[in-house]
Amino acid sequence: QVQLVASGGGSVQSGGSLSLSCAASGYTVNIYSLAWFRHAPGKERAGVAAIAIGSYGRTRYAASAQGRFTISQDNAKNTMYLQMNSLKPDDTAMYYCAAIRNAYYDTIPLVPDAYNAWGQGTQVTVSS
Repeated sequence: QVQLVASGGGSVQSGGSLSLSCAASGYTVNIYSLAWFRHAPGKERAGVAAIAIGSYGRTRYAASAQGRFTISQDNAKNTMYLQMNSLKPDDTAMYYCAAIRNAYYDTIPLVPDAYNAWGQGTQVTVSS
């Protein structure tokens, strides 16, 4: 079992920045990738960014995050980060971190169904 704990959410004004963290613990061996998803009211859960573990830090971003968000990892701390800049009201959502364990993909998935371990959410609210 792997446990994922997300933190760092909050409220900011449009144009502001937030940094999210996701700490992994437990059986963290065989994690292929970590990712951030978000779920806004009335919308489906959507991928934001993902990073492959131990694979030269390959990353993948949703179009909505490209150029504004940066995903990174600190392997020594088993922690993943999401730096979010130039935030917009449309970024308002509950943000979840997730992991793929015991699987391998040629391309890092950014769809919820591919992820088999989830943390609790952290709320991000961006006001105009």
